[in-house]
Amino acid sequence: MRFHLIDRIESWEPDRHITARKVTSVTETTWRPGPQGPELPFGLALEALCQAGSWLFLLSTGHRRRAALLGVDQVTEYGRVRPGDTLRMSADVVGRHDDAAVLDGTVSVDGRPVLRAEGIMCALLDAERLDDPADTARMAEALLGGGRV
Repeated sequence: MRFHLIDRIESWEPDRHITARKVTSVTETTWRPGPQGPELPFGLALEALCQAGSWLFLLSTGHRRRAALLGVDQVTEYGRVRPGDTLRMSADVVGRHDDAAVLDGTVSVDGRPVLRAEGIMCALLDAERLDDPADTARMAEALLGGGRV
């Protein structure tokens, strides 16, 4: 992943669940003008959730499989994300096969949902075809707080 929207993986259970976070900053270049000031584009909140799901499969497979988004069945936006907010992404696996998986998930700020996505369909690809395995391992260690992968 070249555009990282995950700062920390807070918890994960192999092939079942992940919770991750992203602390936003006013200095990021992703903000768009909104009626009440800068806000995160809706698509980037969804991307953060999808990246959390991809990390779940990377961790669950020992960095061998990465999720690539194929489509999303339904997405509902509940609120806006502002500079300084901490996004919490929570995703659950609702179906999995060798080459594909389906997730449902929520992005929240301060305990209030800002986005809910259902039916996130992902292809599970060989991770080393997309990224250097050593880079993936270093990033995983950093996201897990230096903990063991």
